[in-house]
Amino acid sequence: MIQEINDENFDKIVSESDKPILVDFWAPWCAPCRTLSALLEEILTEYHEKALVVKLNVDNNPKISHKYGIRSIPTMFFFKNGEKKDMHIGIASKEEIRKKLDALI
Repeated sequence: MIQEINDENFDKIVSESDKPILVDFWAPWCAPCRTLSALLEEILTEYHEKALVVKLNVDNNPKISHKYGIRSIPTMFFFKNGEKKDMHIGIASKEEIRKKLDALI
């Protein structure tokens, strides 16, 4: 299951990870977010030793959502060594997500 992060632990998790991180900005009412969530569960299974996959509910965590200018969901950010390296707005294919993660591994 994908770990939920929040305004309080976001910076710590992102900055202290020794693995690349995919952050899924989502909300429970967002149908495309639910579709992407199933795909991200598969990615998590495949990449669990090489990367982290986490979710941040934009409705419950306005501080981080505002900090990163999230205006459309789903949005995925890809971090490495605490820095945002890439992003994708909307649903992506598994191959697109793999390419972005592989580039950071």
